[in-house]
Amino acid sequence: MGSNTEATKITLYTSVNSPWAHGAQIALRELGLKFEIVIVDVSKPRTPEYLAINPRGLVPSMDYNGTILTESGLISQFLVDTHSSHLLKSSSEPGGALQRFRIGFFVDTFFSKVATLFFGLLHGPEEETETEGQKLAETIVKELEPLLADAGPFFGGSERLTLAEVQTGGFILRILSYPKYDGLLPKSVLTILETKAPNFLKWANKVASEKSVTYIWDERVAAESVTAKMKARRAAAK
Repeated sequence: MGSNTEATKITLYTSVNSPWAHGAQIALRELGLKFEIVIVDVSKPRTPEYLAINPRGLVPSMDYNGTILTESGLISQFLVDTHSSHLLKSSSEPGGALQRFRIGFFVDTFFSKVATLFFGLLHGPEEETETEGQKLAETIVKELEPLLADAGPFFGGSERLTLAEVQTGGFILRILSYPKYDGLLPKSVLTILETKAPNFLKWANKVASEKSVTYIWDERVAAESVTAKMKARRAAAK
């Protein structure tokens, strides 16, 4: 891995309310890269200008020295592979291949097991919120808690953020904060995590305290935005 930070020109097209887009911004901040942000209003049809950049209309997209990259997870992986840092060892470094495997396994588990339930809960009927919330928490207990036994305080015993936190940080903020707001995640989510997932909760709270994770985060705005979308979706389904 190598980098030429001074010669790198980066423009990130993103939405501050998207947990998916959040990861790329964490990576850029942790790497200390200079970049320009262009906010894409995802509540409206995409402009022809943005569709010319990303025909799928999704966020984030990144212009990296004239090359357009899409998909937050892949963008973050590209950045840490291009710019050497504490976030991820190279595969040729001692322990690097194993660290990359473990982080990859954790991130895959997080998104395939936990994030799917998180979105299913937010998109599901109101009467299933409590049941689905408990299912979300119990899945964290089963799938993630064991993988964080050696967190110290970050993944794998790292003293600084790793790619694991980069990829999942946007979701961690929401899992911790949404139970405070009526109609989003039930309060039982945190109750279960407090009693059954101490490793996860300690790790998650540490992630949520990092400036590179929270610098674009407005909890109230995010919660209100999701609440409005949920109400509109449920009203349309009646």
